[in-house]
Amino acid sequence: MKIPWPNGVLAAAFLFGALCGYFIQKYVPGGNQGSFPIVETRPGGYEFINPLLECDMAQDTVEGKDLVLLKQKVRALIDEKKIQRGISHVSLYYRDLNNGPWIGVDERASFSPASLLKVPFMMAILKEAETNANLLQKKYTYLDPVDSNALEHFKPSKEIERGKPYTAEELIRFTVAHSDNNAYFLLLRNFPQDKLVKVYKELGVDVPYDRKGEDFMSVKEYASFFRILFNASYLNRDMSTKALRILSAVDYKNGIVAGVPSSVRVVHKFGERTLGPKLETKQLHDCGIVYYPNHPYLLCVMTRGSSFESLNEIVTDVSRLIYRELDSQYK
Repeated sequence: MKIPWPNGVLAAAFLFGALCGYFIQKYVPGGNQGSFPIVETRPGGYEFINPLLECDMAQDTVEGKDLVLLKQKVRALIDEKKIQRGISHVSLYYRDLNNGPWIGVDERASFSPASLLKVPFMMAILKEAETNANLLQKKYTYLDPVDSNALEHFKPSKEIERGKPYTAEELIRFTVAHSDNNAYFLLLRNFPQDKLVKVYKELGVDVPYDRKGEDFMSVKEYASFFRILFNASYLNRDMSTKALRILSAVDYKNGIVAGVPSSVRVVHKFGERTLGPKLETKQLHDCGIVYYPNHPYLLCVMTRGSSFESLNEIVTDVSRLIYRELDSQYK
């Protein structure tokens, strides 16, 4: 039996995560290296999560120059493929989820997160469900005559049916695992917006609804949602596991997933957006956790260009490069 954390312990875990992030920024210049890398203490033994219990400073636990070399290779690949494929922008954020070192390529550039926002929305519902046991079993019926999936380039493989009732938990799965916009908007209309805004504020992320313009979130900002789920530092362990299990069922098998062996588990969410007066600008993003044995890592890539196919290819190329580099190191 798993024992849920008391609120005080959850608060302490969240504080530890914040402190680790602070020390990484303070003592690891550029997020790449430093004299005192971060060591995080975790219990292990869980399927998707690895709760953060303690962090400490120690010497010689991570060799920073390995990440510097990885960053150079990633940047060279991006520069090469951008020229070949007419891609205007690629931003990347990579983080070792055991001990915290990270690298970024234009990680503070802003993009339109699109369907990526379904993840914090899921977190908001699951947070409410921690104290409202009946919430996930409440039923809603899709009656909207407008099909919100009609303009998507990557169509959902499964969609909710008009006139059929679904529980909130079923709608979350359609929303996240299949990226069904009809399920998403049905849930969104029936969930208090103030509770959704509360999640962004409590996690220290800018509230999307307070920002103007289409591009308002960076790859580094967004990646924090996956790190928080992995750490089980906002939702409790059961709800964090539920969220990541749903993300493990995402049926988009391009992008990050296509860059790693099929035997390696990935939890992720992709998002697409078409912008411009002539719909000439495409954005495609993919963010998630690759569960490399004993060395899980967070990878988030946001892209902008004229072709979804080219954008998808660059995400896969980056994912493959990072996996192979780590595989050669850890083997």
